[in-house]
Amino acid sequence: MPEEVLFETESAQSRAEIASYLQTVVDRLEAGDSITLKSGSESVTMDPPARPTFEVKAEREGPTEGSGELSVEFELEWDEGADGDDGGAGGLEIE
Repeated sequence: MPEEVLFETESAQSRAEIASYLQTVVDRLEAGDSITLKSGSESVTMDPPARPTFEVKAEREGPTEGSGELSVEFELEWDEGADGDDGGAGGLEIE
């Protein structure tokens, strides 16, 4: 299935700035509101269902030996038009 990027931005941010963005997402999710992403003249509004799929991934990219690039990714997924209420595996803990 082809992927269409609706919005993308990347920039270096302080931990506090990142936490502020994530807190806004948390607040929107808890309130059941849509989430609007904006950067310059670009914007997209998404309306996650009550139970989207939540994916957390920790990655290391680069050579097998030596330094690489580390990342933590948080992703919400759902089918367009679906209510997303399909249960879930659960079991995630973040410490």
